[in-house]
Amino acid sequence: MTKFYWLQDPKEWQCTGDLSRVRHKWGGLPGLHCPECGATWAGSMTGYPSADLSSLPERKELEVPRPEPFDEFVRLRERVRPFVPSGAQLLPGAEFGPLVGTASGTFSSLFFYFVQTPVIQREALERLQAEGIRGLRGFPTELRFRQKKHPELLELELLPQGRLHVDCLPPDRPPPCEKCGRKGIKRPDDLILDAGSLPRELDLFRLADFESTFICTERFVDAVRRLELDGVDFREVPVR
Repeated sequence: MTKFYWLQDPKEWQCTGDLSRVRHKWGGLPGLHCPECGATWAGSMTGYPSADLSSLPERKELEVPRPEPFDEFVRLRERVRPFVPSGAQLLPGAEFGPLVGTASGTFSSLFFYFVQTPVIQREALERLQAEGIRGLRGFPTELRFRQKKHPELLELELLPQGRLHVDCLPPDRPPPCEKCGRKGIKRPDDLILDAGSLPRELDLFRLADFESTFICTERFVDAVRRLELDGVDFREVPVR
């Protein structure tokens, strides 16, 4: 049976890379105010760097983060949907287009410290692909660096796939909102993956119910270690 691992920040962090001043070129979906549960929220951690919204008439409506009534959020979400990969989750706050802005500091081979913007050095991506790692799609960034000598960074488009097993969730948790889907619970410290929900064709992905969580297969772990790529640690996660 395939083993799965949770990607962790390294215990000995030596990089100084800073992506806090970057954003996705076309902005993102607004947050929403749900008339059913009363929550105002924007929970997405996923960027879609492959999305080119230059032909979308509503693209300027995505430039300013803000909450919108539920029906307006749905309208904008469905206008964006043809521009993103099939099956994209598109939660409130999902962002689109290449990374733009100012980056600085040093970057490891894989740099997932900013979970909204997982980046990888081009050489590392090509070596992983040559090893047969499945589902890795890297897209050029439009970053400006403060220093003259810097790596070529690509943003990985990691789609939300797979979910946690109910056995690791609080038994007294409220049900998700029937209208907006908001769960209103925190990610548990000890994860158990739901075997039936896991993708069979990907070696690296986000969890659909906790998009800030990166999960990989044993194949990915073995390749990273064999190639001596830096920037991530791994914690095995049980599957049930």
